[in-house]
Amino acid sequence: MPPADALEQLRAINATAQFNRWCGIEVVGAGPGTAEIAMKWRPEFAQYAGFLHAGLIGSLIDTACGFAAATLAGNVLASHFAVNCLRPGVGDRFIARARVVKHGKSQIFTACELFAQDGAGEKLVATGETLLLIARTASVD
Repeated sequence: MPPADALEQLRAINATAQFNRWCGIEVVGAGPGTAEIAMKWRPEFAQYAGFLHAGLIGSLIDTACGFAAATLAGNVLASHFAVNCLRPGVGDRFIARARVVKHGKSQIFTACELFAQDGAGEKLVATGETLLLIARTASVD
């Protein structure tokens, strides 16, 4: 994927993912080995105490990391990911910023930071890392 087309190509990929559309995830930035996505808060995203559900925290990190990897390798599949929740997810909007740490022949390592934004600015909510496999074919076994 050429760097100049990264943002539009990620937006096109994002538009095909029903889960991303349901969440309202939007691609707001992309470059070679980087991606930034955003999601506005909705009450149905809350866990029992009213904070952003950890499943959505993981989804934002996984998605941003996959998009960052896709800017360099095209289609990728998550092999492993880890999330560190640092504080409750409270905000009007959530921003995930991911980058490729290492691009190998068959796998890509990425890292991500997730921020909550509100009128007072932004706070780091979680960090995460993913290991992605480069998809060589369209078939999945």
